[in-house]
Amino acid sequence: MKTKPNRKAKRSHAKTILRLPDLEIAKTAVINSLSCPDAQRGYRHAIDEFVGWYCSEPRLSFSKTVVVRYRMHLESRHLAPGTINLRLGAVRRLAYEAADSGLLSADLAAGIRHVKGVKKLGVRLGNWLTPEQGNALWQAPNSERLRGKRDRALLAILLARGLRRHEIAELTLDHFQKREEHWAIVDLVGKGGHIRTIPVPDWVYRLLNDWMSAAGIQGGRLFRKVSSAGKPWGDGVTEKLVWHVVKEFAARIGNDGLAPHDLRRTCARLCRAAGGELEQIQFLLGHVSVQTTERYLGCTQRIAAAVNDKIGIEPAS
Repeated sequence: MKTKPNRKAKRSHAKTILRLPDLEIAKTAVINSLSCPDAQRGYRHAIDEFVGWYCSEPRLSFSKTVVVRYRMHLESRHLAPGTINLRLGAVRRLAYEAADSGLLSADLAAGIRHVKGVKKLGVRLGNWLTPEQGNALWQAPNSERLRGKRDRALLAILLARGLRRHEIAELTLDHFQKREEHWAIVDLVGKGGHIRTIPVPDWVYRLLNDWMSAAGIQGGRLFRKVSSAGKPWGDGVTEKLVWHVVKEFAARIGNDGLAPHDLRRTCARLCRAAGGELEQIQFLLGHVSVQTTERYLGCTQRIAAAVNDKIGIEPAS
């Protein structure tokens, strides 16, 4: 005869102060509940930051008051409201999983879930490259060296195709197929498991072919590591390598603040400036919402030819 679980006994073991092993159990539950690699990476980073802060503080209960203090800590670091709200969301999820596992009092978890985020005031301006800067960036690597051929192809794909870091790291030779007499990256699985097909300009494919021929790549992952002796090795590259390639050559063209995702924004804006339809740019980037695409384009605010440049009160030239 089966007996029903004793819920009162489970609640009696619920804690108010969580130790590191408890937090690790709850974090694992959060990560396992997510299917998207991007979401897993983001939540893992956010939870690790919170755990580091929580364990460095005096041992207080994991409660609404402590999470409010953590929000104030994040605000003191002058982080963007969106970043703060994402990290608070991870903490709320951590509290939910801890309570669901019987590690945390349900009342404390409920209080944590009611911690409000930070209001977004205005729109944060992104970072875009001009066509001249984009051209200088992908041509910065030395095409006479194998690593330079790889980095040119990698930067060209980021700029012209708007791929995310994990997408370019997982790109394989099988993704490249002809569609309507045009090369394309076919059935690429992106963020949230969304599948899209991305046209590849002929000039980008030539750079890719130059790299593949020089490296002797005939299958598997498209991009490989290159040794100090100029030899390809391994079966792929990491997202961290993509980051370092962008940072290295962005510094060479005098743009130290550039990040890989800024090349995705640049792709969107240059496509729009060239007359591309908003819907087609949305397809290209794999956005579920067209509002997200508009933010990438910076449609809400123009800095060049700004509305307040010439309003009738400026001195005559």
